[in-house]
Amino acid sequence: MFAAMTKSAPTPSTRKGGNVFAVASGKGGVGKTWFAVTLSHALADLGLKTLLFDGDFGLANVDIQLGLMPKCDLSGVVAGTLTLNQAAQPYDEGGFDIIAGRSGSSALNHIPANQIQHLGNDLGVLAASYDRVVVDLGAGLERPTRQLTSKAGTCIVVTADEPTAMTDAYAFIKTMSKERPGLDLRIVVNQCDSIRDGERTYNTLRRACEGFLGISPPLTGVIRWDKRVRDTIKAQRPLLEHAPTCAAARDVMAIANTLITSF
Repeated sequence: MFAAMTKSAPTPSTRKGGNVFAVASGKGGVGKTWFAVTLSHALADLGLKTLLFDGDFGLANVDIQLGLMPKCDLSGVVAGTLTLNQAAQPYDEGGFDIIAGRSGSSALNHIPANQIQHLGNDLGVLAASYDRVVVDLGAGLERPTRQLTSKAGTCIVVTADEPTAMTDAYAFIKTMSKERPGLDLRIVVNQCDSIRDGERTYNTLRRACEGFLGISPPLTGVIRWDKRVRDTIKAQRPLLEHAPTCAAARDVMAIANTLITSF
């Protein structure tokens, strides 16, 4: 475990959802959920009370990545048998709380827009009990993803060095910048051969955003490809617990530090 680097949480921004980080991607397969899990762990290691909310309705897999069988999840909240607070379960190995989804649940596949709105409002209330909340969004631009993004103060768009990932990340940024002007959009480039390669990928995306959208989302960090990421995902174990000094772990810790010091 990393030692906590702060004794008290930095004061979050007063803007809407200032302590809520939504983690998005234009497409699947770029490591979005892994990043959301590892970022939550990193924030907890920095001494922040952290909640990870699985907002990938229908394809939820935070619990699967960590080998958990949660007693409570979002399906109970949707059914009205649990409050959102009651659905939050501690993940002791990572030092943070999780509100799990339920992959393939019909109750979560077809949540009406007004119920998602209420769920997002309840999450905003619950966020006041935490220093930071990380929301793992569904990939793409489905309505639930856009609605939950609107509740966040910062949206981190995860992409990779391949044309489809970059094109879809651009599409997400374009849509959300129009739906919510002023949203704090940031970019993380994952699975890179080197920091320099990641920066080149970012610069390509940045130039497209500047040229066609008139915005320049900052680079929050680059995560290098690391065999131990794949190994820990297969083992359903957290990277920061089992390989805390590997390149990818250090990169995510650097991103967490950047996020908490930029408020």
